[in-house]
Amino acid sequence: MVSRLTARSAAAIKVPGYHPDGAGLYLQVTGGGARSWIFRYTLRGRTREMGIGSMAILPLADARASVQEYRKLLSEGVDPIEARKAKQAVAAAAVAATSFADCATAYIEAHKPSWRNAKHSEQWTSTIRTYANPVIGKMSVRDVDTDAVMGVLTPIWKTKTETANRLRGRLEAILDWAKVRGFRSGENPARWRGHLDKLLPARGQIQQVRHHPALPYAEVASFIQELRRQPGTGACGLEFQILTAARTGEVIGARWDEIDEEKRIWTVPAERMKAKREHRVALSEPALALLAAMRKKTESEYVFPASQPKRHLSNMAFLQLLKRMNRSSITAHGFRSSFKDWASEQTNFPTEVVEMAMAHTISDKVVKAYQRGDLLQKRFLLADAWGRYCVPAAAVPKTPDR
Repeated sequence: MVSRLTARSAAAIKVPGYHPDGAGLYLQVTGGGARSWIFRYTLRGRTREMGIGSMAILPLADARASVQEYRKLLSEGVDPIEARKAKQAVAAAAVAATSFADCATAYIEAHKPSWRNAKHSEQWTSTIRTYANPVIGKMSVRDVDTDAVMGVLTPIWKTKTETANRLRGRLEAILDWAKVRGFRSGENPARWRGHLDKLLPARGQIQQVRHHPALPYAEVASFIQELRRQPGTGACGLEFQILTAARTGEVIGARWDEIDEEKRIWTVPAERMKAKREHRVALSEPALALLAAMRKKTESEYVFPASQPKRHLSNMAFLQLLKRMNRSSITAHGFRSSFKDWASEQTNFPTEVVEMAMAHTISDKVVKAYQRGDLLQKRFLLADAWGRYCVPAAAVPKTPDR
């Protein structure tokens, strides 16, 4: 094949018309300066022109490679234009056959490794299977539109608002994935801002905020005394959660190598934190006493092991304990609210110190810009004050024998 053009000469051509490169390849230049590649060929006495693509996205070398493929088809008696149409038809049929349920399954499998735990994956699968698939699961994902999304969300938006909101976000993510994979095009019908927010009432208008049931802080000290009469590691773990104002997942997964009793610090690794940032917890004297008691009881790597030493307590352990104590009206997580209410109403500690102790993300950008530490020294004072409030020295021994 004799080539007449170069990448530079092709870019420099200004004259409108067809400019041959050889072997049937032409550069077409329009009056407006647009450049595209054309393949001219003759098959069974019929001359045809085939558009290959714009020069802006298809370099000369790629255009030549395409022509070689088309000429091979011609040598086999196959019309390149008809072959391309057939290929496009097969691809279109494949897209049409790809259902929303197929995309949902593929999305979950692709992202499962990056999710924090198996429960998160199960929640995705469950909400899609329960609420989305019965309505749009069999639809081609390219045909899922606003009406289809509304058909999924409307029945549960007012009655199961939290679930519906999470489901909407999952629908949006799956449909975005499908678009990137080439299974659909256009705007995402599950997006909220500027779209569904015009069709559905905001969560705050229809959903009352439900807080975890909490014990009034004035009753915490007596509750801990009651808790210390309960057998088992679960009672120790729940007391530690109360004393540290930590979350359940952080406590039950605590390992001895995270705790520096000499420095009075428990360092929770990022992977167990809600905000995915390492968090240092200031330990009070009652918390240290509890840890000392646990060291005498177990050789496990976990501070609060299950009956099998190589495993930690279940995330249901505290709930079951509260049921046995006839305290089903409160939750373990609710003690964080007890702590916060006590700090707000009974102390003068700054709000940011309390928020840091609870590992809350500080939303004020100005505060975050000037406050780059974790206020640990001030949090030691806060932890000690809370410890004295929860476990008055005269009321309960420092190191309970359990």
